[in-house]
Amino acid sequence: MEKLDYFIRRFLLVIPTFLGITLLCFALIQFVPGGPVEQIVMQMKGIGAAESGRGAGVTSSISEDQRKAIEAHFGFDKPFYLRYWKWLVTDRLGMRMESYKFPNKTAWQLIKQRFKVSLIFGVTGFVLSYIVCIPLGILKALRHDKAFDLISSIIVFTGYAIPPFAFGMVLKMLFCGTVDSLWDIFPASGFYSDNYMDLTLWGKAADIFMHMFLPVLCYVIGNFAVLTLLMKNSLLEQIGKDYIRTVLAKGGSLRRAIWGHALRNSLIPIATGFGAILTVMFAGSVIIETVFEIPGMGRLSLEAIVGRDYAVFMGILSLTAILGLVGNILSDFMYVLIDPRINFQQN
Repeated sequence: MEKLDYFIRRFLLVIPTFLGITLLCFALIQFVPGGPVEQIVMQMKGIGAAESGRGAGVTSSISEDQRKAIEAHFGFDKPFYLRYWKWLVTDRLGMRMESYKFPNKTAWQLIKQRFKVSLIFGVTGFVLSYIVCIPLGILKALRHDKAFDLISSIIVFTGYAIPPFAFGMVLKMLFCGTVDSLWDIFPASGFYSDNYMDLTLWGKAADIFMHMFLPVLCYVIGNFAVLTLLMKNSLLEQIGKDYIRTVLAKGGSLRRAIWGHALRNSLIPIATGFGAILTVMFAGSVIIETVFEIPGMGRLSLEAIVGRDYAVFMGILSLTAILGLVGNILSDFMYVLIDPRINFQQN
């Protein structure tokens, strides 16, 4: 019952926390230069929109009525609290707002187009990271300070030390048929081929696999060191505790002590990242999506920030905030599944 009360309170806290996050970000973007009003003014003056971040002095050549008309068009003539209320309620968390950069498209339409791509990319990378790193961490713990542990540590840290964008560029040069590449095995960019719709079901799956193999590899390699060493150190810590010695003293085998007792408790720190599965399609893949030109959510968020597309940016932010807050609750729920003895009421 105490755990149920805890989770109810956590879900109720999602609402004020979400309002605080979005209200703060909504307030900040009102003061960032280079917004839609400045961009329209620049276009009227014949100056490229890319230069629209050069301060407010550039607007002095247009009349005050023209500027007020532009501000009214984007809703900047209303008080701040009314604009936020419109974004929150009328525009359904900004999903009904029309994009400033992509005319005749709402924020939700743009997000929906990219959502499937990032979902496949993010979830695949997330699942593979845990499938590979947890067994590898267990094996390293069981063979601590042996040859396998040392060699695998060198490989893991080498991969972790290489920046994802650099590793991606190296993979493209080696395997994507570029000018300097050695082998033409994988596509260099995109999520699927031009003839994707003409392929069979298995052909479509194979086409997506070939396009996503290298980007997912770049995504997974960055998580290797943290997850693997976290699993290894957590298991080693549990093996050295008194309850494991008690199991052995009562005649239990080492195999039973490790696999029946220590392993379950060692998964508790790993469960911290389980909630991140709800946000993997929005974060952590911006650089990789840019290198491989994947039309996903990470790339869309970067385009929205660079292009001052506040409507799309706030739409992505609202979804990310909701999924992130719910993901934190999911992590706590995983704690309870792994170890029902956990008491969240203790300080």
